[in-house]
Amino acid sequence: MPSDAPAIETLSPVDQKEFRGGMALLAAAVNLVTTGGPAGEGGFTASAVTSVTDDPATLLVCVRRAGSATPLVRANGVVCVNTLSAGQEALSSAFGSSTGTLADRFALGEWTKLVTGAPVLQGAIANFDCRIAQVTEVGTHSVLFCQVLAVHTVPDAAPLLYFNRAYRTV
Repeated sequence: MPSDAPAIETLSPVDQKEFRGGMALLAAAVNLVTTGGPAGEGGFTASAVTSVTDDPATLLVCVRRAGSATPLVRANGVVCVNTLSAGQEALSSAFGSSTGTLADRFALGEWTKLVTGAPVLQGAIANFDCRIAQVTEVGTHSVLFCQVLAVHTVPDAAPLLYFNRAYRTV
């Protein structure tokens, strides 16, 4: 590093608008993250989901701390990550909205359960039924480290993606 370069600690992060513009160009799978248990059922749409490790099988899920589903997710300690397939845009939009009732959102899909009791969306390309093993708070979000207890897949289905602020598929 050149001696006249500023120290990393003194550099400021990019602003929110610039960051969001860059992130809009990062294609991502669209997921419905659902929870169920003593605190009740809930869910939210998320693209911030990724694998962490396969031993033990663990996913990372980011949830907005101020989101309506967050207290339910934290209290229940379980989630199901339902990776949407092409044609499930209405579900994504409903669970990503703050309007309408929870019952109306769940009425848009057919649901079952695997091992945790969290709602499992039939017709999703993949369902990862998980217990929350660890939570880390970062800025406006909680980062959930979710140990996968059961998986169901539909390998021939086309995925629903979000890219450049629009739904896409491949």
